[in-house]
Amino acid sequence: METLKIIKIGGNIIDNPILLDEFLSDFSKLDSPKILVHGGGKLASELSLKMGIAPNLINGRRVTDTETLDIITMVYAGKINKQIVAKLQANQCNALGFSGADGNSIIAKKRPITDIDYGFVGDVTKVNTELIEMLLLNGVSPVFCAISHDENGQLLNTNADTIATELAIALASKYNVELLYCFEKNGVLRNVEDESSVITKINQQQYDNLKAEKVIHSGMLPKIDNCFYAVNNGVKKVSIGNSKMPFNSTEKCTTIQL
Repeated sequence: METLKIIKIGGNIIDNPILLDEFLSDFSKLDSPKILVHGGGKLASELSLKMGIAPNLINGRRVTDTETLDIITMVYAGKINKQIVAKLQANQCNALGFSGADGNSIIAKKRPITDIDYGFVGDVTKVNTELIEMLLLNGVSPVFCAISHDENGQLLNTNADTIATELAIALASKYNVELLYCFEKNGVLRNVEDESSVITKINQQQYDNLKAEKVIHSGMLPKIDNCFYAVNNGVKKVSIGNSKMPFNSTEKCTTIQL
């Protein structure tokens, strides 16, 4: 079974032009089939403020009203996605940019209102694996932003970590999937002030203990929850590390284990 790398990058790479160029150069050189998933970085929040709309975050997740959805669609599916695709083309990597609506690639449903109303936030219900597989077989690398749709004309904001996880699970029966989350640290750290304190392997029991000890908390929780969701649903390898991790097997990182 062929290996497929699905790599998610966050704001620390997107917001740093030098780091982004280095990453995309390395990504382009990967021989195996590959998919890139990106978030929005700081640009959406900066544009919101310029337009007089204060970003509203609850537990690290963006509440998405109509105006906010317009802004993140422009930023995620427009400026950031197309700039990344253009840079990949400059590196001789044939790429195609996607929101979930493009090619009916990622379908979601609006998150139900419970104690919090997140607005136009979508939870993924289906991935169009046939389309994605056709592109991969023809040497095209899909680049997904964090926008899905509900098949009824409504775009939805979906967390980029979740997009990457759902793509990995959907394609796990076709490929030996490696799901790689790149962010600003070298991995999950035992001491957030010490970059060398990477916890190299975490299983469910260790994760529960680290949460109880408050070693892992806040914004890292949904990311690692996504990791365990992936390994429990057929994804062969899930790792968290820095922007060099997907291209260097000796780079320190955290690997999620069953």
